[in-house]
Amino acid sequence: MRKFFAITMCLCLILGVFTGCHGAYERNEFQVPEEFDTSQKHELVFWAKNESNIRQKEVYEQAIADFEALYPNVSVTMRLYTDYGRLYDDMLKNLGANTPPNVCITYPDHVATYMTGNNCVVPLDELFADEKYGFGGSELRYDGPTREEMVPQFLQECMLDGKYYAIPYMRSTEACYVNKTYVEKLGFTLPEVLTWDFVWEVADAAMAKNADGKFAVNGQKVLIPFMYKSTDNMMIQMLKQLDAPYSTAGGSIQLFNDTTKDILFEVAEHVQKKSFSIFKIDSYPADKLNAGQCIFAIDSTAGATWMGPDAPLLDIGEDRVVDFEMEVMMVPQFDPEHPQMISQGPSVCIFNQEDPQEVLASWLFAQFLLTNKVQVNYSQTEGYLPVTKKAQQSEEYLDYVSRKGEDNDLYYWAKLESAQLLQENTENTFVTPVFNGSASLRDAAGQLISSTVLSVRRKEVVDEAYMDNLFHETTMLYRLDQVKSTDGPLPETAVWLLVSLAAVWILLLAGAVAGKIRRKK
Repeated sequence: MRKFFAITMCLCLILGVFTGCHGAYERNEFQVPEEFDTSQKHELVFWAKNESNIRQKEVYEQAIADFEALYPNVSVTMRLYTDYGRLYDDMLKNLGANTPPNVCITYPDHVATYMTGNNCVVPLDELFADEKYGFGGSELRYDGPTREEMVPQFLQECMLDGKYYAIPYMRSTEACYVNKTYVEKLGFTLPEVLTWDFVWEVADAAMAKNADGKFAVNGQKVLIPFMYKSTDNMMIQMLKQLDAPYSTAGGSIQLFNDTTKDILFEVAEHVQKKSFSIFKIDSYPADKLNAGQCIFAIDSTAGATWMGPDAPLLDIGEDRVVDFEMEVMMVPQFDPEHPQMISQGPSVCIFNQEDPQEVLASWLFAQFLLTNKVQVNYSQTEGYLPVTKKAQQSEEYLDYVSRKGEDNDLYYWAKLESAQLLQENTENTFVTPVFNGSASLRDAAGQLISSTVLSVRRKEVVDEAYMDNLFHETTMLYRLDQVKSTDGPLPETAVWLLVSLAAVWILLLAGAVAGKIRRKK
């Protein structure tokens, strides 16, 4: 019996190794200290991202100064990035060297990859619930939101593998910025909700030219009626609206399907007509829109300050700006009665350190970014929406949104209307599953559209054979064949160990029964 028990325990340990590694994240649990030692000095490193909007940098700097005033034993050094891709690459390098920052503004897709590094991201569930230092904690030196005051949809986006590994910081979605003047000049009336059919029809109709070779609708030699900034969002939203597969929560890659092909064939059709293009080929949609060379420009609501003839931020000379009436609308839909729009925007994660007091200091700073002053001030820089109900319902924010259109700077109408678009449609937003490899999958989704557009521009044949080859090359390029899914069956070795374990127990029971029979005899 002792031998059988020893064998059973060995099999259980081996089985744990094989099954425990089946797609699960390495966990590095953090125990919340009972007290925050304010006599201990901490120097935190904070990685953040901002646009060319100088106000965002100023909001970060003010937040750091205010936090350091509350916690004099903590100093925060900020490193700014203008591109999430560069931040992501640098983070992977630092994780490999075991030198991550303390706090980082990032995306949940990226967090899933960070969690595979040598120094795992801190799981936040215990910190959320801590009575002293969690949401609404009694020992906080600032008025932070309670758990109930977080917008639940935004908080849910930060859950990975059943635990929270980040907190939302700001949220945005995509909007279609429409040159209403040109739409009506072409004889169309904007519907309440844009549809893909309507946008394609108007875009194709806008390609009509005058006898002098200039486009009839704008009188210029240049016109791209429909432009999309983010090709990955375009593909992901179209698939979601069509209820087509993209991926599972366990990491099964389902992007390469017949619906995806249909979308790409339709894109190719309109690229051939020259009525559609993308950022990677023809630069920012805002530039073309403001110059009267685009009718439908889809970009983030966070980019609203660049949109429109009166936009406070312009990347083209004022002499090129064309006056027109602009509408801020939801992205095109296949089913206007059941709209689907992506939720996106930065989140905040913290990294494990040897000293739990340093981790707690990191959490206190990360949570400070959710206070009303930081949330409202940052939301005013772009068309962002605060991620807490507390901030959205604050006197400062309500006053801000009530003054829409007072000027073309702080109260620029398109910026406030873009944030309002997300606030009114929070229930209609969605996010894609997050897992180790989901960031690569997102890039691959965008690459499919980018490659198709480029191939058509090069006059390549886009047919079934082209699509099959595109799917294969994209899979190889982003190594999607190497993404490990937790949806499938256990590894064969684990299955055999389970069978062996069952056999051992059967033998144990049989031996026990046989021994009992012998004793009776």
